[in-house]
Amino acid sequence: MKQPRPKPEKIRCDACPVLCYIADGRSGACDRYANHQGELVRLDALTIIETTDAKVVPFLAENPHPQDWDGNIVQQSRPFVTAVGAGTTYPDYKPAPFIVSQQIDDVDMVTVVTEGIFSYCGVKVKIDTDRHIGHERDVVRVDGEPIGHVMTSEYGSKMLSLGGVEHLTGGTKKEGRVTCDALLRLCNRDAVDMMVGEGEDATSVVVQAGKPPIINGVEERLMRVGCGSAAIGMFAKQWFEHVDEVVVVDDHITGVLSEHQAGKMLDVPPTGIRVKGRRSTPGRYFQVAEPGTGWGGTDIQDPLVILDAFKPEIAWPGLHLLMISTTGEQYAYYELDAELTPQTADIPPALKASAERVSENCEPSVCSVLFMGGAGGSLRAGVTENPVRLTKSVKEALTYVSCGGAQAYVWPGGGITVMVDVLDMPTNSFGYVPTPALVAPIEFTMRVQDYGTLGGYVDEISPVEDVISEQARRVDQIEGQPDPMARSNYRWKSGGSA
Repeated sequence: MKQPRPKPEKIRCDACPVLCYIADGRSGACDRYANHQGELVRLDALTIIETTDAKVVPFLAENPHPQDWDGNIVQQSRPFVTAVGAGTTYPDYKPAPFIVSQQIDDVDMVTVVTEGIFSYCGVKVKIDTDRHIGHERDVVRVDGEPIGHVMTSEYGSKMLSLGGVEHLTGGTKKEGRVTCDALLRLCNRDAVDMMVGEGEDATSVVVQAGKPPIINGVEERLMRVGCGSAAIGMFAKQWFEHVDEVVVVDDHITGVLSEHQAGKMLDVPPTGIRVKGRRSTPGRYFQVAEPGTGWGGTDIQDPLVILDAFKPEIAWPGLHLLMISTTGEQYAYYELDAELTPQTADIPPALKASAERVSENCEPSVCSVLFMGGAGGSLRAGVTENPVRLTKSVKEALTYVSCGGAQAYVWPGGGITVMVDVLDMPTNSFGYVPTPALVAPIEFTMRVQDYGTLGGYVDEISPVEDVISEQARRVDQIEGQPDPMARSNYRWKSGGSA
């Protein structure tokens, strides 16, 4: 008789609140931990950043420590152990997975490394475009589920706030799952297709960190040079000798050369032009059209629709008019006929060159994704038995906070709320747990003596040489990122103590 096949023994993973039972050779729900012959192992390699200032080693006669020279004319890099692939402190009573020490410029430093499970987290997305993607407070959806909303626009950019605990845990199970998946893909630099707004007014937007946005199927190319008024001031000198009037069409502030102060200073005479919309100050108009994906972020395709009839007592036949968008991608040239009606004409080379100059001054359109999360009490407990001391140490600039080795902005006020550009972090820095929550790396670096003062797990400190293995993933330091262990990051850099 055939014997029944024995079921593989399972082990319990306690790296997150899900507490998966994992069979031999299988991974848990998060795909981060697996059962390897009865042992719980982390699947992602610990990531090490090779930090170097690439300074040439002084010649022996100039080197105060010639015995330290190893024959290499360039200083060797030093490792910084990031939290990417490190594991978590859950269930939060135990120290961080790695507490690593090394000596930097005769100072004993320690870095506490952990992957935080962030239920309170999200991303702020900056989309460089004039195109209308939605009104402020419009809901952003992925797979039909709300994951965030449109925020107040910034100069030349649309802003989205995505994620947050309300979407991760405050809605339906599907909403939380979809939100977590979208955040994970955005933070790991993958593209996410989202819909902004409702019904016929909804806009399709594809967002990917470091890439141009794709709006209603069209990839954006340029970010505006400025608002319509700013463009008049920037390029007035290049226009006033070649054309009688210029209108820079903009959803927010449309500029008119002859009325603008720049035009006045250049003695541009009045043209009798009349612009629809709400006049703000001379040469500056608000609300000339509805927001859209046309000229200057408006809904128009024919710029003449924002003009009323020219004043006959001021305008003249043959008057030359240039209309241009804030990116210079759309422009049109007109001459007034005998009835003072604009008629399309061939644009002179000098004006075409000026339109190209506007485009030249526009920066490339790109999406920026900034992860934002709160390092709560449980995460801080993996650093010290008295978590509030860590918070105070961060606020007093005794402890440097990084995420995957990248400099993190720490928000003022209570707690440790951090924000970091995902492009400054190693690739695939983020994971998830199906609670749902994001898993993000965070490191706290300080002097060993300060770590002892704040009640850290001093007995758990290991030299960096004991932590790095052949299996570790090694990456170069991102250009422009500061060294987390550099003196300049700390209050004691000038020789003082705290």
